[in-house]
Amino acid sequence: MLSAGEAWRDCFKAFYVHKFRAVLGKNRLIFPGEKVLLAWSGGPSSSSMVWQVLEGLSRDSAKRLRFVPGVIYVDEGAACGQSLEDRAKILAEMKLILQTVGFPWHVVALEEVFSLPPSVLRCFAPDPSGTKGAYKAAVDSFLQQQHAPAQGKERLSQPGTQDPQDPAVPPSAAQTEAQPPSAAQTEALSRLFDSVKTLTAKEELLQTLRTHLILHVARTHGYSKVMTGDSCTRLAIKLMTSLALGRGAFLAWDTGFSDERHGDVVVVRPMRDHTLKEVAFYNRLFAVPSVFTPAIDTKAPEKASIHRLMEAFVLRLQAQFPSTVSTVYRTSEKLVKAPRDSSAGGSPAPRCLLCMCALDIDTADSATAFGVQTLHLSQMQSPTPAAEAPTTSCCSARVGGAQGCCRGAGPCGRQDPRAHVIEQLCYGCRVNMKDVPSLDPLPPYILTEAQLRSQRAWVLQELQEYLIEDSDDEAQTGEC
Repeated sequence: MLSAGEAWRDCFKAFYVHKFRAVLGKNRLIFPGEKVLLAWSGGPSSSSMVWQVLEGLSRDSAKRLRFVPGVIYVDEGAACGQSLEDRAKILAEMKLILQTVGFPWHVVALEEVFSLPPSVLRCFAPDPSGTKGAYKAAVDSFLQQQHAPAQGKERLSQPGTQDPQDPAVPPSAAQTEAQPPSAAQTEALSRLFDSVKTLTAKEELLQTLRTHLILHVARTHGYSKVMTGDSCTRLAIKLMTSLALGRGAFLAWDTGFSDERHGDVVVVRPMRDHTLKEVAFYNRLFAVPSVFTPAIDTKAPEKASIHRLMEAFVLRLQAQFPSTVSTVYRTSEKLVKAPRDSSAGGSPAPRCLLCMCALDIDTADSATAFGVQTLHLSQMQSPTPAAEAPTTSCCSARVGGAQGCCRGAGPCGRQDPRAHVIEQLCYGCRVNMKDVPSLDPLPPYILTEAQLRSQRAWVLQELQEYLIEDSDDEAQTGEC
């Protein structure tokens, strides 16, 4: 007979596992055989997520997971001011756990953002297989392959192939570890974060660069989904923080189960039904390994940033009223993703240069327009004399030596090059960029993409006067 403690332990595990499997089964976004990248930070929540996937792929699992996992770890030690010795020690602990898990893993340093291509900031078309009814067809096809063992064994015998459901088979290309970052890249990253004025802007910038790097790795290695370990408690704090940062228009993307802003790579949050307390109990009871890595806000006071202030506020309120986190979390579930209307001509709506969400800046008399005008007035300084105004060269000198697009009359004719970047940001990112005095320390791919977008916008504007637009009567006739 089982003791009361053992029975409670087994019951808690069944409840914990069911919540993880249920959120995946209810949404049906991950198809059988699909490659999924697990974003692992070494913390309790992401470690528990990796452990859930590991157990879900084992033969003893009642309902085994059917996707092909991989793990990515981003070394952020340079942004957090860690020494090379401390970073090497943490990496050694990380690799030891990754080798125990047995999934294909990728270890990248945050300094690699200085070598990213500008294409990482572009939204690509999603996979057409994600249409309605495609999930059931994919499951039926997967089950048919399982009922043909001879054919399956023949397929597995070919080099470079493996059974995504059999973790006992060693994966091909089990690890991908980039070369150590150069001293120049580490110095450039440190200089970038040292130039940011506030801790709030540093945390937002760090999250943005981390997302871009994970997105690039996912696209390079063929992953169509990225799993993050955001728990219910963390998402409740993130919701309140996003509201304070002016990102209320994107709460459904920032806190929902799925985030499709990137198009071809979808971010999913399977741990969103687990609280931090449940995660801590599970990791303690079942010895889930994790590694403590100092963050950029470690040992920071409570009022050092909006993130820290909101975290302390929510957790203190949760201690007094235990339904606080669940109430905020359930509110986020009711948010609906309402994409903004596309621009004229059926072209997609412009997206923010950093967070890649649809721009929420309006030119009409609206709340966002008023907020941007207020922000602009608060940043106004004395005008620069014409003789001292900085002169900028044509865009051909900045973008690969290509032929100039304007020769002083296009987007490069402006006196303030910062406007090229600011005008392509959403309201929340504009508020954060207020604390970045200079754009020079930013990674080159951000500045290059901003310049390319300005060029394309200028060319389209110049072509508008030569285009023949349909009248209202012709447009209605075409729709009928």
